Amino acid sequence: MTSESPQPLISLAVLASGSGSNAAAMVEYFTAHKFCRIEGIWTNSPKAGVLSRNLSVPVHVFAPGAEDDHVINQWKAAGISAVVCAGYLKLIPAQWIRAFPHRIWNVHPALLPKHGGPGMYGLHIHRAVLAAGDVESGLTVHEVSERYDEGRALFQCRVPVAPQDGPEDLQARILRAEHWALPRVVEALLLNQPLPRPDQCPA
Repeated sequence: MTSESPQPLISLAVLASGSGSNAAAMVEYFTAHKFCRIEGIWTNSPKAGVLSRNLSVPVHVFAPGAEDDHVINQWKAAGISAVVCAGYLKLIPAQWIRAFPHRIWNVHPALLPKHGGPGMYGLHIHRAVLAAGDVESGLTVHEVSERYDEGRALFQCRVPVAPQDGPEDLQARILRAEHWALPRVVEALLLNQPLPRPDQCPA
């Protein structure tokens, strides 16, 4: 009688630049997951809030540009299968995209192609949505390309804009939706399963 070898876990790298709430949501979701695990979080900022979150995975600080090849080598040594941008604000270098074709994914807190591109991050996005008079906003999970927010959209979730919303109100509701959607979309992509239904996304 022979026993089957356990299936190796699919390894993920997460990129974050700021407070790290999406990175924390990813870590929480994939902790003790049967098929996927997060090998670590990489941040470009030694002042990033993600460093103070006391997460259960290693957090690495690197210098974009100077250490791009070093980061790729770390990922390859760790057997990384895909990279998730969870609030990462730097442009992804071309060599990373070549090393992980169609396997670097980003979450953007708007319904792309609206309110994307250089300078569209954080409250800048939500101020732009309100200034445009949009009645809805939301989030987009998309493949990363060599231009900000122009990769192929994989999943979108719509969040209504309330008449009384300020930028912070809208940001908080979309962030809650991001925390729900991002890990579930990533899981589906990694395991070749159906994407979650957008109408299940908390709005």
